[in-house]
Amino acid sequence: MTDSELGGLIARRIALTGPISLADFMAEALGHPRLGYYRHATPVGAAGDFTTAPEISQMFGELLGAWLAERWLAMGRPAPVRLVELGPGRGTLMADALRATRGVPGFHAALELHLVETNEPMRAAQRNALRGFAPGIAPTWHERFDTVPEGPLLLVANEFFDALPVRQFHRTPRGWVERMVGIDENGALRLALAPGLSPFARLLPEAAVDAEAEICEAGQALAAAIGDRIARHGGWALIIDYSGEMAGRAASLQAVRSHRGADILDRPGETDLSAHVDFAALAKASGVASFGPVGQGAFLRELGIAERSEALKRKATPEQVRAIDAASARLIAPEQMGTLFRVLALGDSKSAPPVGFSDIPPSSDIPSDAT
Repeated sequence: MTDSELGGLIARRIALTGPISLADFMAEALGHPRLGYYRHATPVGAAGDFTTAPEISQMFGELLGAWLAERWLAMGRPAPVRLVELGPGRGTLMADALRATRGVPGFHAALELHLVETNEPMRAAQRNALRGFAPGIAPTWHERFDTVPEGPLLLVANEFFDALPVRQFHRTPRGWVERMVGIDENGALRLALAPGLSPFARLLPEAAVDAEAEICEAGQALAAAIGDRIARHGGWALIIDYSGEMAGRAASLQAVRSHRGADILDRPGETDLSAHVDFAALAKASGVASFGPVGQGAFLRELGIAERSEALKRKATPEQVRAIDAASARLIAPEQMGTLFRVLALGDSKSAPPVGFSDIPPSSDIPSDAT
């Protein structure tokens, strides 16, 4: 399928140079400098292609803000501290987090806000959402995490890692081979298996014939960069994303357009692509202490979503009460976002263990000394 300008460009590239990996296809479809989905689309909200937790309820951002403030206190109140959000959407999460933490003595004065965002329309929405906190907390925007200044770190990434490019593999009788994107006799994009065995086979598990697997090199590299900052300067990172039990060991890449499923090769640059996040791989790549992953529902309950919900309902109309209850259920119910979305914390070895992970010890292979 090539029914978009970017699809035609990708097809011509393949015609000239040969098939490309799914990771290369995703990188082009989502990040092409002019035509990439995350360069120009307004993906979040009812008019976009998907809805994220911060857009469902203010409680999500408020509770995450409380978590970040508590981690800052546990770190010994460093000033300045780099508060970083990867993929901030419309700025809703950060605005709610900052509003909820205004009463934490010294916290806002210590913050330097850095937003990693490539989408100009989204940057404009973020600027508008955060206007009430300027000039005291004026955001600086970055194309990549590695341009964020060095220093103590507080980082949050909600539904960011799922959009990083993945390689996909199929187990044949001969061994693991990579799934590629090529073109058919009509010049349309199509999926096909590479003719030879994959050099990534050593990283993949033993599996039966016809098994599927995915590797997100970009996600692991980013987790390693975050872990390196934490190891050198101290800090904490909170990663929230969707992930099944088979993350990394199954084919999970999917496409969404206008809140509906689509073919992953359909209209590149106009369609969102995402894959389940392999949290175990991120934790290992980070090289620092990790906590979780735990289900989003369990995490938010431990942070006090029930109490926050009741506080909001005390001043609400009957219609608002119903909306608050519906939003809370959507965030924490097992059949909704409560178990599909999971939460991972990465942190230094000096701070006390984080709230939200009390029943789960830090990763055993890495040493670890609410408002």
